[in-house]
Amino acid sequence: MSTKLISQASAVAIMGLSVATWADDDVQDMSDPLAIYTQVGAGFTDKGINLKVGQTYDTGDPTTAGMNLIEVKGIYGDTLGWRSDSKTTNSVDSFRIRNFSTNLTNGRAVQLDATVNLKQSLVSEYNADVSYSFIQALPKMGRFNFYPLAGAGVSMGKNAIEDDASVDSGYSIMGFYGLVGMYSKLTVTDKIWINYNPFWLTTISGSDNYEDNYYGPDNGDILTHEFAVSYQISPRFNVRYFANWNENVDFAEGDQRIEFNYQL
Repeated sequence: MSTKLISQASAVAIMGLSVATWADDDVQDMSDPLAIYTQVGAGFTDKGINLKVGQTYDTGDPTTAGMNLIEVKGIYGDTLGWRSDSKTTNSVDSFRIRNFSTNLTNGRAVQLDATVNLKQSLVSEYNADVSYSFIQALPKMGRFNFYPLAGAGVSMGKNAIEDDASVDSGYSIMGFYGLVGMYSKLTVTDKIWINYNPFWLTTISGSDNYEDNYYGPDNGDILTHEFAVSYQISPRFNVRYFANWNENVDFAEGDQRIEFNYQL
C-alpha cells in the first residue's frame, strides 16, 4: 500500500460517503485535521523546541488508512523559550504518541492518544493520559468543516499523591476521565485556513485527590482551547501559528508556537 493515502475527511467532502480513489503520488490536503500522510515537523515555542514525525502504515484493509504520530515537546525550554524559569527546563516537557485509523467510506476515524507529562503536578510526580476516541467528519458547510470527537481515557502517575497526602511509590492508575470536543476548519483561501479546536475533559472515577485536582486546584474538569492560523507555502510545506489556553489560563499566558510541517 502507498504511504500517500487520501484522508477520509477529504473523501467525504469531495465524493460524499463513497470509497475514495488515490494514486501513489497523491499529495494530501494538509489543511484537513484528519489527513493521513507521512510527515516531519518542528515548532519554535515559548517553552522550547517541539519535534514531530508521522508515518503512514498498511492497515490491511483497502477502505481504511492509518498513521502513527510521535511528538517530543519543550526541548531546551530555559535556553530557547521565553517563559519564566518556573515554567521551563532544558529537559523535555512531554511526549505524545498518537495512532489514527480512518475509514474512507464513512468519514469516521478512531484515535489512540497517549501523552506523558514530565512535570510535577498536584496529583503525582509525573503523569500519563491514554485515551481512545471516535471522530466523525461532517459534510462541508460552505467554507467550514467540523469534526466532532468523543472518547474516554485513563490517567496513570508516578509517585501518586493519595487522599491522605501519602505517596503511592512507583507507577499506578489514578483514575479515569471522559472527553468531548471538536476539530474545525475555516477555509480563507486555497492557501490560508483557520482552525479552532475546543475540548472539555472531566474526571469520572478515581481517588478524591485525582477527581478534585487533576486539572488544577479544585478542578475536576476543564475546557481547553486551541487556535491556529496556517499558510500553505507549497503543496508539501506549510507554516502554522498555534495558541493553546484554557478556562484557567488566558490566551496571553497560554502556550504559543510557530510550527513548520513537511509532507514526505
